[in-house]
Amino acid sequence: MTAFTLRPATAEDAGTILELIRALAHYEREPDAVVATEADLVRDGFGPTPRFHVLLAEAGGASVGFAFYFFAYSTWEGRPALHLEDLFVVPAARRLGVGMAFMRELARICVAEGATRFQWNVLDWNAPAIAFYARLGARLLPEWRVCRLDGQALSGFAAATDVC
Repeated sequence: MTAFTLRPATAEDAGTILELIRALAHYEREPDAVVATEADLVRDGFGPTPRFHVLLAEAGGASVGFAFYFFAYSTWEGRPALHLEDLFVVPAARRLGVGMAFMRELARICVAEGATRFQWNVLDWNAPAIAFYARLGARLLPEWRVCRLDGQALSGFAAATDVC
């Protein structure tokens, strides 16, 4: 397997996207964390106002990877920013240039859309990904930390009426 193609996903690819999301969750040591459904992906990604976009990589008639992204907005720059939520290439297709092709295509989309930045997160233990991103010229921003409210913390905070 050496030849591959990239293409935008369609609603008919929701099952494949979900399989790749689950494979990524397994790789990231969270195999039971995925609760998304095909219906969720179709509803939110392929309707009149998509909340995300997906590129699929295919080789030998099979999907071998995906890049899941959306646009955010930089208030300081007054321009959109492309946020890569997930990037995953199945082990058998690694080292074929699929990851590089995804990143280059996303950079092209970023520029074409007038976005001023292309950003993503990486787990601190994922040394192969960190090395890959460094080879692209990306810089890690050690002064930034990801903050998250979810589950009970989110619903409890949203329902609270106290001022703090």
